[in-house]
Amino acid sequence: MLNLPTEYQDGVASQRGMDLDTIQTRQSARRALIIDDDPDTVDLIKIIFRNAGMDVVGAFSGKEAIQKCSDSVPSVILLDLMMPDMDGWETFHSIRQMTDVPVIVVSADTKKENVVKGLNIGFDDYVTKPFFPPELVARVNTVLRRASGATPLTRRVYPEIDLTIDFETHEVQLMGEDIHLSSREFALLEVLAIKAPRLVRYEEIATKIWDTDNYKVRNRIKYLIYLLRQKIEQDPNNPQLIINREGLGYQLNIGYSEDN
Repeated sequence: MLNLPTEYQDGVASQRGMDLDTIQTRQSARRALIIDDDPDTVDLIKIIFRNAGMDVVGAFSGKEAIQKCSDSVPSVILLDLMMPDMDGWETFHSIRQMTDVPVIVVSADTKKENVVKGLNIGFDDYVTKPFFPPELVARVNTVLRRASGATPLTRRVYPEIDLTIDFETHEVQLMGEDIHLSSREFALLEVLAIKAPRLVRYEEIATKIWDTDNYKVRNRIKYLIYLLRQKIEQDPNNPQLIINREGLGYQLNIGYSEDN
């Protein structure tokens, strides 16, 4: 654990950011997503950037990071490389399919060949641990100044099921294949995808797509689900991707639960 300089200790700075893992999201000009499987490191970097005036959100795995990248729409991402299961290299590849938001690696891997490899594939900077907090903040500020015109996040990637959805162009790819959906089919998939892997209740689906909820709309939902399953399920009669929770609603099964 690094010892923070006095100006970076929790509770000192007058203009502090907020920890978005503990409060409801607010509109923010600058927001950092910190990805590291070590909770102490995530907490430390959160303190540093909150005291630098940024909002922060943390993720402890690549899978969680992809979800939080979609949910929190960060201005910058600080990424560890040496994580179990889905490592930082794979996580970066998935993030780049969603957005070109700046990514700074913060890693104990000091191998020069990996630093060069990372910069060549698109890392915006590479900082080795242990780091000097003021330098890390300065590097992030420099990257943010360079990236003031970054493209907004319009895509979501679900690597467990090899699904990519572009909410702006309405393009859908599943296992490398383009899936052509009608506007209503896409609207239903979008509702499920944004909440995935959480359950979306019938009434929420109905009001988001039709602005009303009644038995006729519920029947339309069932028919749209039938059409969607014909296009994205390997066996529509035994659906594995769009799961029905009888009496409650539907969920997009993206291969892991909220608790993972």
